[in-house]
Amino acid sequence: MKKILLGFSLLVLLLSCGDRKTKMDPFTSITEMMDSISHRVDTLQEAGSKEEPKPMEADELFDDFIFNYASDDALQRQRTIFPLPYYNGDTPSKIEEKFWKHDYLFTKQSYYTLLFDKEEDMDMVGDTALKSVQVEWIYLKTRMVKKYYFQRNKGMWMLEAINLRQIEEDENEDFVGFYTRFATDSLYQNRHICDPLQFVTIDPDDEFSILETTLDLNQWYAFRPVMPMDRLSNVNYGQKNEDLSNTKILKLNGIGNGFSVIFYFRKRGGEWEMYKYEDTSI
Repeated sequence: MKKILLGFSLLVLLLSCGDRKTKMDPFTSITEMMDSISHRVDTLQEAGSKEEPKPMEADELFDDFIFNYASDDALQRQRTIFPLPYYNGDTPSKIEEKFWKHDYLFTKQSYYTLLFDKEEDMDMVGDTALKSVQVEWIYLKTRMVKKYYFQRNKGMWMLEAINLRQIEEDENEDFVGFYTRFATDSLYQNRHICDPLQFVTIDPDDEFSILETTLDLNQWYAFRPVMPMDRLSNVNYGQKNEDLSNTKILKLNGIGNGFSVIFYFRKRGGEWEMYKYEDTSI
């Protein structure tokens, strides 16, 4: 009887090992990859690993989490799945923890940017029910986009993959091309601004009130802030950011400095123009 039980136990062990080997096959797509990693996280958590990460208060709001993640090296390593899948175009690879270098994302800058198609989408920023968010770098000159895939599993945000590739159609390609020239060519910018330009700002006579007025082109050049020229960051909370959209919103959020600026763009007659500018910096 003992021999039968021993034989059955060995059979179960072999089947278990075979199943594990199957799950470690190379990923054929981002979706399959994310599912596989999520399974690994569940398995580790159920096994009660000694180094199991713990949920924290900042996990409730992604913006709170990402600033902690970017600034704290120990937390970053704890909240990154290693070996981390890294895709350079169609070429897959994996980053081992010993080769990982701390990534500050956009926290070394004085501000970061966000892209939206419509104003309603801006409400997603404070959504505490989010399960999946991508942090993006959009490189204007090379037309490349680098995406960090974050997933919330059992209350904890984890970085599960990075993907670097060329910007494709229906991924803001048309708007990125326009914005790159708009930000770097003053004559082109001059031809693609509404005159007068809608302007929203804090009332200088009452800091608790908002003033809505207009600017002519000369006033715009006097008031305009520095515009990002090399790259844009974006946090995709679930907003569509479709290339076919006729409206785009570029929001600049200051990091610890009260800076807050929004540029509103729309497409008319096949060409983009900025029709509204909002500066509510404190």
